[in-house]
Amino acid sequence: MLMPEQYGDELYAKDEVLERVTRSILDSGLKDVSIAPGYGRLLTLLAKLAGAKAVLEIGALGGYSGICLARGLPADGRLVSLELKEENAGLARRNLEAAGFGSLAEYMIGPALDSLATLEARGERFDFFFIDADKENYPAYLEYAIKLAKPGALIAGDNILLRGRTLNEEKSGPSVQAMRRFNEMIARDERLISTLLPAYDGLALAMVK
Repeated sequence: MLMPEQYGDELYAKDEVLERVTRSILDSGLKDVSIAPGYGRLLTLLAKLAGAKAVLEIGALGGYSGICLARGLPADGRLVSLELKEENAGLARRNLEAAGFGSLAEYMIGPALDSLATLEARGERFDFFFIDADKENYPAYLEYAIKLAKPGALIAGDNILLRGRTLNEEKSGPSVQAMRRFNEMIARDERLISTLLPAYDGLALAMVK
């Protein structure tokens, strides 16, 4: 019997653009930890519904989520993507250009916390955030997202279940502890309206009041 996620994914035609991105990631010798297809479609939908014009993505990898986000932006939109490694950013840039979104994307290379501090110092503000990078810094990334948010901005955070480790009381590594803290912040911070989605590897969604 199909799992619900498989059933949903099989209803949609294959996305050749994103299939090429996945192949490019594997061909580059990277582990494909891109957002799940169903949540990629959700990012596009949410960005479109929110009328987002300025999106901040924390973690680029090969550009899969970047393309999903860019698809929800207007022609004059802007995607700022933070990526630790130059080679990953280069791959993401090439994939966004091939998908027709090269003019929308700007990449900042280096530790994301440094780039976030730079954006804060510049007075930058965004109306959509996607967090999908190193898990130990998720709570800090959330705090920065709230600081850099326009009123009503949306925040999405991927992999909140850590393939079940978040729910396993016997697990207490740094990433697990950080993700539990992130999820608690999403659920309880009075600055946010939020929910947690349990499909795939979990997705947190929040709106900044």
